[in-house]
Parts: sequence; structure tokens; C-alpha cells
Amino acid sequence: MKKSGTTSIIPNLFTSMNMFCGLLSIINASQGKFRYAAWLIIIAAIFDALDGIIARLTKSSSAIGVELDSLSDIVSFGTAPSLLIYSTELYKLNVIGIIISSLLMIAGGFRLARFNVQLVGFDKSFFKGLPIPSSALTIATFVLTFYEPGKGFTEPESSAVIPLILLLSFLMVSKIKYDTLPKFTLSEIRQKPFIVFLTIAGIAVLITTSGKALFYIFVLFILFGIFRHLFFVFEKKD
Repeated sequence: MKKSGTTSIIPNLFTSMNMFCGLLSIINASQGKFRYAAWLIIIAAIFDALDGIIARLTKSSSAIGVELDSLSDIVSFGTAPSLLIYSTELYKLNVIGIIISSLLMIAGGFRLARFNVQLVGFDKSFFKGLPIPSSALTIATFVLTFYEPGKGFTEPESSAVIPLILLLSFLMVSKIKYDTLPKFTLSEIRQKPFIVFLTIAGIAVLITTSGKALFYIFVLFILFGIFRHLFFVFEKKD
């Protein structure tokens, strides 16, 4: 069910805040304020999640909202993390560094375009390919966890930057399935008990570590999708 008018304005305001945080992240990264830039990507992701929740609650999902969301995402989760990782590490490689860091933005753009073309209905139980916010949050939390002001990344984290970008870019354009966040309804708990359990466990770990485990949670989320995909591929061959 779709509604237009006043109710559709509310989620679109949150989408606009997502885009605004993306711009602020870009500005802060260009000024060398990398931790602020990383946190603004995380805040943008919170607004991105809230606009979807509010759209479902108010039953105001719309095609315009989907397009606006994608435009916001390419700013906050494509351009912003590309500039952030270039400014913190890949600037050392000059033009090659620009090309490699741009893969996050380019692959994210293809990921969003494919999502919009294949969208049927507004409520999804899974995504085909790593969602672009997950890629951006992995980069942002990587910077927050390992980047040291005045020193940059040390080994082995410095050497892991390019493989991480290549992996995230590939996963975004791949057909590997990634689950959406569970809604914690009775039907959702029955259908995906393991996913609900992992989500609750992840939240508990975040609270007990004061958010310091966020990067590792995203790594586990990414690896879970890869291993599950490989499991089903080999199961079909048997």
C-alpha cells in the first residue's frame, strides 16, 4: 500500500538527512578530520535505516522515495567512503589510488541501479549483493578502529586496504544474498531464528564493547554471506 502527501514527507526528510551527513563527511575528509568523516557515515546509515522504518510504519513507501534513497546512498555510502579511504591511505598511490578508491563508488552505483531495476514491492527479506551501506560502514569502522591520527594505518592494516576495497566492490555487484535486518515479529522469528539470534548477539557485543567491535561484526556479516553462498553452491553440486 502506497500513500502520498504529508506522510511521504517524513521518511524523505530522514533520507535528506542521510544525504546531508554524506556531504558533511566529504567536507570533513577533505579537511583531514577523518574520525568525524567516519562517524558521519555511520550517522548517515542511521538516518538511512530510520527512513525505511518510518516508511513502513506510515505505509508511505513510494517510487520517488526509492529513487531519492538511492541518490542519497551514492553520496553517503559511495562517494564519502571512497574519499575517506583515499585521504587516509590511497593518496600515497596518486592516480592509481584514485582509481582503486573510486571502485567503492562505482560498484555501489551499479549495485543501487540494479536494485532499483529489479525492485518488486518495497519490503525485502534479503538483498542480492552486499548492500552499499554495509560496504560504507565497513570502511568507516575500519578507519575508526585502525587509523591513528598523525601516523595513519600501520601494518598489517595498511596492506589490507586494497584487498578490502576489492572485496567490498566485488560483493556489491555479486549475486550473493545478504539478509535484511530482522523485524523481530513472531513470523520473522519463526522464519529466521538464526538470523534473529545473530542480530541480538551482535547488539549485545556492541553494548558490552562500547561499540569497539563494530568493524569485526561487519566482517562477520560479510563472511557469513560468502560462506552461506559457497555452501549452497557445493550442496547443489552433490
